[in-house]
Amino acid sequence: MRDIGANLTSPQFARDLPAVLERARAAGVRTIDVTGTSLDNARQALALARAHPGFLTATAGCHPHHAKDWDRASAEALHRLLAEPEVRMAGEMGLDFDRNFSTPPQQRLAFEAQLEVAAEFADKPLFLHCRSAHPAFLEIMDRRPAALTKVIVHCFTDGLREAQAYLERGFYIGVTGWVSDDRRATALREALAEIPIERLLIETDAPYLRPMNLPEAAGRRGRNEPAFLVHVARALAPFYGLSATELGAMTARNADQLIGSALHRL
Repeated sequence: MRDIGANLTSPQFARDLPAVLERARAAGVRTIDVTGTSLDNARQALALARAHPGFLTATAGCHPHHAKDWDRASAEALHRLLAEPEVRMAGEMGLDFDRNFSTPPQQRLAFEAQLEVAAEFADKPLFLHCRSAHPAFLEIMDRRPAALTKVIVHCFTDGLREAQAYLERGFYIGVTGWVSDDRRATALREALAEIPIERLLIETDAPYLRPMNLPEAAGRRGRNEPAFLVHVARALAPFYGLSATELGAMTARNADQLIGSALHRL
């Protein structure tokens, strides 16, 4: 299995990261892509990837929550980060009009500026965030630099209409433990009928979105971690007529083909 999005630089992992990584390995996770949500955070993700070659890779970008901090120096810093071989994706970037920690104009500016930088590293997929901003997100993506053909919509929780729009554009879709939530995942589960296994990727988004199908002994509250990726696979597997092991292997293969294996340097 490959966890394409885990926030391992979170303070929630500061005390026991080695044990977290060991549990992930024991659970069958062979690659974790460490999400960079700000430029400082991306530098930390890069350091982790360098410390754990063959197991961890990094992403680099400015999450929409941090868009208010974007400036010309940010573009130069992102360019330097994306030039590093351990940084395999450009992002997390995008739009979030749900919480608006940065204003919509600030988010648009930072998103479009990052796409321009990412176009110089078009072999590295975009790792994108979209929350309550679907029309604006598509408007920006439909005029992105033509070189940017590899696109992942990370932590997809929307429904059929949004999934179809992404698939029509050739995007890949990342699904988290949200799918295991009987109360909130109705729209996402309906969309799975249209998401082919060839475009599906799985992720934990740890420490967030702890799966709801954990064994009773593990509980449903608390920190999420990459070892729980198997529960994302278990929740998704019935929708594809596969075992969790099969789904984990197929989505890992999708990710390796799109992002590149952690076992070699680009």
